[in-house]
Amino acid sequence: MTALRHALVFLAVAFAGALACLTGQGAGTAGFGYALSLVALTLLLWRGLSLAAAARLEGRFGRLLADLSVPLLFGLWLLFLWQAVTIGYGVPQVLLPSPGLIAARFAGSLDVLLADFRQTFLQAVLIGYAIGCGAGFLVALLADRVPFLQRGLLPLGNLASALPIVGIAPIMVMWFGFDWPSKAAVVVIMTFFPMLVNTVAGLAAAGTAERELLRTYAAGHGQTLLALRLPAALPFIFNALKINSTLALIGAIVAEFFGTPIVGMGFRISTEVGRMNLDMVWAEIVLAAIAGSAFYGTVALAERRLTFWHPSYRQRH
Repeated sequence: MTALRHALVFLAVAFAGALACLTGQGAGTAGFGYALSLVALTLLLWRGLSLAAAARLEGRFGRLLADLSVPLLFGLWLLFLWQAVTIGYGVPQVLLPSPGLIAARFAGSLDVLLADFRQTFLQAVLIGYAIGCGAGFLVALLADRVPFLQRGLLPLGNLASALPIVGIAPIMVMWFGFDWPSKAAVVVIMTFFPMLVNTVAGLAAAGTAERELLRTYAAGHGQTLLALRLPAALPFIFNALKINSTLALIGAIVAEFFGTPIVGMGFRISTEVGRMNLDMVWAEIVLAAIAGSAFYGTVALAERRLTFWHPSYRQRH
């Protein structure tokens, strides 16, 4: 507890100094001393976070608090440095708007952001993600049963992973039109092969002794698949799902640069950059970051619920 008290002292001093810097410095008037004060406060915070991360808190709530507080405080500090540098040194908004301006634009454009979120995430991302991951999983089961498909499809997976989005997206727009189906098609292509490759590898990860035991019980292919091989493959499958959760959002946003209705995250970013409205661009980036993080966290939570028993999961925790 002594280390925790010391950590709280360092953190309190650092954030008090940060508040003083934000309220006591005029816009564009910062000098060398201002930079030194930011460095000193950052070192104080660094020491405080190091002590907080090393502190041993008892109970489930204490461990959860320790796991969440360190990254949260570090993130808040990065936002402070961003705000302090852009305001203190008068960085032009065209180059880098401050977090305060981005937050104000975000709060004032909720209707536009909601429409963009609905178009990009709720339609293109989720539908393409479900189709791509589902098809990759089913084809992996088929390839596991038919060996020549495995030898033929896995090299294609390596080839597809190297395909540039900027080359695929215009073709999908020509095939499926300017609305969300063309963006979902890009997401399908990006998510299919990671799921295929990971599922095939997971199905092959079941131990030989366990397979032999089920064979002595006269278990068929389907019974072995359900009782042994699919549970053993779950960490690999969830690894693909987590990778695809970020690939899907990136693919949909980039695909919208090449033709879309007048709505969508990618459309908004490309048009607002042309208008030099960088605060709106950053508001869309924040929205994408929130959506992507929530999507990834949902998949990770499902993994925790379903694979808590697996040795690979226990080793990580």
